Amino acid sequence: MNDVEQLGCDDPSLVERACDGNSLAFTRLIQCNRDKLFASLCRFLDSPVDAEEALQEAFVRAFTRIESFKRNSKFSTWLYRIALNTAITNRQKNRRAISIHGRDQQYLYDFEDSRYESAESMIIREEQKQLVHAALDRLNDDHRAILILREMDDLAYEEIASVLGIPINTVRSRLSRARDRMREVVEELQQYVAEPTS
Repeated sequence: MNDVEQLGCDDPSLVERACDGNSLAFTRLIQCNRDKLFASLCRFLDSPVDAEEALQEAFVRAFTRIESFKRNSKFSTWLYRIALNTAITNRQKNRRAISIHGRDQQYLYDFEDSRYESAESMIIREEQKQLVHAALDRLNDDHRAILILREMDDLAYEEIASVLGIPINTVRSRLSRARDRMREVVEELQQYVAEPTS
């Protein structure tokens, strides 16, 4: 067994080895961060296929730019930033309209055990998920990204600042504006859904 496989994901020597060109160490770092990044990109891009594509592009970019990693932040934060920037670029290239009821978005959410849930509460929960998804999709990329990082990925303000490359006060103000905008969009969508069709 390779000694790199024995190293923990947070082991500084793993990052050192990856930065020194050890491809096995880099692969191990990717394995350590892949699932969390994939889930975040799924939420941001609304598609596991698009998320996988962006993730692979991000891994290639990270591998080819490993020497630019300054080691003043965590490797995972640096990789997160590359992945998010790749996703934003891809999203801008492939922007498309999505209806409220257009796609099955179950991969975006953590499901509770629904065995004991009534049919009515399951329907209400599913409608709420669709509403949140539709609202997120209507936000600009800055608001969408910061809400996903904070509310869904549960990153600390400092980590968000590092991922997005913005000051912490900007994180606070942007998050506040994003939450306000999200509330507005949800209200607009609720009114749209409640309007009778003729």
